[in-house]
Amino acid sequence: MNAPADTTPNASSARSLRLAVLLATYMQSANLPLPNAVLRLIQGSLSMTDDQAGWIFTAYLAASAITMPIAQWLAARFGLKRVYQAALAFFVLGLLLATVSSTPLEFIGARIIQGLASGVLAPLSMAIAMETLAPEKRMKFGATWTAIVLMGIVSGPSIGGWIAEHYDWRPIFFVSLPLSTYIFLVVALLLTEKKAAKAPAFDFFGFGTFTLALISLQMLLDRGERMDWFDSPEIWIEALAGGLGLYLFLMHVLTKQAHFLNKSLFRDRNFVLSTIIFFAVGFVLLSTMALTSPMLDEILGYPPDTTGALTIPRGIGLVGAFLLMGRVPERFDRRWFVAAGAGAVIYANWLMLGYSPLMDWSPVAVTGAIQGVGIGMLMPSLTKVAFSTLDPALRPEGTGLFNLSRVYGSTIGVAIVQIFFFNNTQAMHLALGNNVTPYSAAAHFGTASLPLPTLEGLSHLITHQAAFIAVVDQFKILMVAMLVVSPLILFLRKPAAAN
Repeated sequence: MNAPADTTPNASSARSLRLAVLLATYMQSANLPLPNAVLRLIQGSLSMTDDQAGWIFTAYLAASAITMPIAQWLAARFGLKRVYQAALAFFVLGLLLATVSSTPLEFIGARIIQGLASGVLAPLSMAIAMETLAPEKRMKFGATWTAIVLMGIVSGPSIGGWIAEHYDWRPIFFVSLPLSTYIFLVVALLLTEKKAAKAPAFDFFGFGTFTLALISLQMLLDRGERMDWFDSPEIWIEALAGGLGLYLFLMHVLTKQAHFLNKSLFRDRNFVLSTIIFFAVGFVLLSTMALTSPMLDEILGYPPDTTGALTIPRGIGLVGAFLLMGRVPERFDRRWFVAAGAGAVIYANWLMLGYSPLMDWSPVAVTGAIQGVGIGMLMPSLTKVAFSTLDPALRPEGTGLFNLSRVYGSTIGVAIVQIFFFNNTQAMHLALGNNVTPYSAAAHFGTASLPLPTLEGLSHLITHQAAFIAVVDQFKILMVAMLVVSPLILFLRKPAAAN
């Protein structure tokens, strides 16, 4: 964009503006997992099925993945201040619609609106903050910004759980309303409007085909189980649309000089391998949260505030390790920290395979903390390795793709674990049910202390056990995902800054 480096009149205004955009960054990241600890209440209130509950997260993530790549172009074309305020207003609209929703589709629609606004707020918040800082301070602030994003992701469920336990699930979205008002007023008063003198170029064809492939794949994964997969014409349409979008995008990339994703990015080995590993990090982090909270809330019967509070150890481990990594001297080879972080994440998921219906809260807290420490080590180290060999001219575009890989990983990860969870629950229910006979039921329950259960009670007990086994099986998928990408660490080059 053609604009002066400093958009604020003085240092005090610059600090106020940075605080406002950091609050916006925290708000949009916290709203992603905010309903995680209260899914049972939302499902009961809106008559939402289990597969629709997964859309609460995937709708938000997929929508933000659509608008994130185009946010900078919108700001350059229509004005940074105008676009940012419009995104804030749109975000508030999504919050209000969520609180008045009476059907699952209305609530998912509200989450889509929140996600679309979030995809604009996140990169533009970073851009506004960077413009208020001297160039030598921007690198350090980038770490602060990432820590705020992570803090929002891991603290959202605890906030939502506490509010829902003492009030209701709908007020969880009201928390963001005063924050949004404050941010809007600060931006209105202190941010100078700016936009490019000339309409910037943007590869709409590449962006459109890439988005078509992404949304079609997401719809296929989200709707496949409900529509009985390829027995449904809808799933065929989504599969064909996704395949067509991917084909057109690849042909566009291979035949055009300038396009949505610069081909030069894919010539840097460290960047490509790190982006793949970062995709797996996103796959594991939010999918683990999407499985753990319902397990505690719906299967083990923990109240929402306790369910939310058990995400805090993961948050402390993640943010603490992330901040400590910023103090590691440059002479240390970051590849070792990438390997250690991946090992900690794999170990944490392996421990999750030992979860039992008879356990208390401590195994969840311990495994969450270990996983948090692993991801907190992995993310900054991987970022350092990814960009250490990349041409500085490619870093802005590389940063966008690198962050998008985490978002895409989270979106696809949540959808996949939901699919396998429902399939495994049905399979385990059938397997357990086949072993129940009137004689075995009488032998186990036909006592004074354990009276013979009703057919409904017995079915509920089997469903409960089948669901728990299915959840544990999904932790195995997440562990395998990290195991699969871990060998890529061996092919990373030593970062130049570590010499």
